[in-house]
Amino acid sequence: QVQLVESGGGLVQAGGSLRLSCPASGRTFGNYAMGWFRQAPGKEREFVAGITWSGRSTYYADSVKGRFTFSRDNANNTVYLQMNSLKPEDTAVYYCAAHPRRTTVVFKRVDQYDYWGQGTQVTVSS
Repeated sequence: QVQLVESGGGLVQAGGSLRLSCPASGRTFGNYAMGWFRQAPGKEREFVAGITWSGRSTYYADSVKGRFTFSRDNANNTVYLQMNSLKPEDTAVYYCAAHPRRTTVVFKRVDQYDYWGQGTQVTVSS
């Protein structure tokens, strides 16, 4: 069983920055592919960014490319999402997800992840 706990969300003005963290349980965290998703009210959960187990490959949704950075610290079993130049349309609950197997491919679909955190709210005011 993998447990994920997101933190770092909050209220920020447009143009501001936030850094989300997601520590994970599990002795083999270094083997997990990880992803960040978000869900705005009345909308489906959507892919934001993904990273392979090694951290060598990342992939971003077009809407966040160039503004968000996904990184991982395998020594501390934690992934991070640095969010810069935030826009009101980034407002959503952000979820961390884990695919607990080694892969060189970044997964982008909700059904490709086995474990999810409870989410952290990000609100960007205009």
